[in-house]
Amino acid sequence: MTFFRTSRLLLAGAAFATLSNPAWALDGQDLLKKINAAYAAGSGAISAESVEVDGSAVILKGSKFTTTGPQEKSIPLGDLTLKGVSEEDGGAYFIERIDFPAVDFTEEKTSISVKDLYLAGVHVPGSTEGKDFKSMMLYDEAHSGAINVSVDGKPVFTMAEASATMTLGEDEKSLAFEGGVSSVKADLSSVEDPKSKETLNALNLNTIEGDVSFSGNWELDTGTIDVEEYAFDFANIGRLNLAFSLSGYTMDLVKQLQETARTMQGQQNNEQAQQAAGLAMLGLMQQMSFVSAEISFEDDGITKRGLDFAGKEQGTTGEQMAQMVKAMLPMMLAQAKLGALQNEISNAVNTYLDDPQNLTISAAPEKPVPFPMIMGAGMGAPETIPQLLGVSVSANEE
Repeated sequence: MTFFRTSRLLLAGAAFATLSNPAWALDGQDLLKKINAAYAAGSGAISAESVEVDGSAVILKGSKFTTTGPQEKSIPLGDLTLKGVSEEDGGAYFIERIDFPAVDFTEEKTSISVKDLYLAGVHVPGSTEGKDFKSMMLYDEAHSGAINVSVDGKPVFTMAEASATMTLGEDEKSLAFEGGVSSVKADLSSVEDPKSKETLNALNLNTIEGDVSFSGNWELDTGTIDVEEYAFDFANIGRLNLAFSLSGYTMDLVKQLQETARTMQGQQNNEQAQQAAGLAMLGLMQQMSFVSAEISFEDDGITKRGLDFAGKEQGTTGEQMAQMVKAMLPMMLAQAKLGALQNEISNAVNTYLDDPQNLTISAAPEKPVPFPMIMGAGMGAPETIPQLLGVSVSANEE
């Protein structure tokens, strides 16, 4: 009696465990559906021949990315393994890592190879309807290893590594981002046009090498997006950095822009629809305000080589060419009716041309300026824009 009763209990327990397992297992199809729903650009979708679940891993067998619109194109991704997948509150998912297969293909004379592609710490939202960062697909790190591009077997572009990271603030109301591309190298010596080749030789730009870096922050409540650095630093050329701050870039605006972009993508052959969507996009952008901006350049020899080349073209020297530019600049600026800024620009350019070190253009109004006000000034009184935006120009500052 005891034996049979115990056996029935064991069988019942086994049956219960068997029936319960599917409820605990990951739903790979649901995960794929939510990844596509959260894909911000809305210009394509990932599909798979089959979706398999192995513990905490989800394998997308025979996956491909297909762009939407009239020129639909599919890019095979192979078997993608999503590692360390776990469910979170609200139907969301967290993926520890997604490794993408290496790219290695040749089309006509061009060969491209990319290695070590992965995403780490991916958050897939349960719903995209919210107005916080949890409604977006975010990642801790996006990474690419070496990229090599060659034409007829000759390397024309290489890159050692590229990466980008996102960090959500403790209050989940801000998002910091940073990243860069290291050891970029482009070989321009194969340019065939004689005039272009002559220019590249004179400027010593047959090969360019450098790095790209960026960093910034997005405050959700105010919609303030602050790009502190977007720098291009190339040897024998210089370092160009772009920085700007805009407000009004709220989640509502983001979703409206995405919807308009999807409309434009889906009606690429409808010129009237494209124009209407373009006007709608322009109207949406008017919800934003200009906070500040700065463009700075630190010279690493390109200015002198440029003046020497321009002078040679005019039958003179680089020093004389610099003096010609300094003499012509006030007349050119006078036509723009820039007021007091005209003298500031002239002084800064003169200082820079005498000793090329750095040149900075800044715009810092006392308070944010709505985009409609800037557009109105541009159409009605463009000469007022520098004062409206608080524009200043300086050179060779420490």
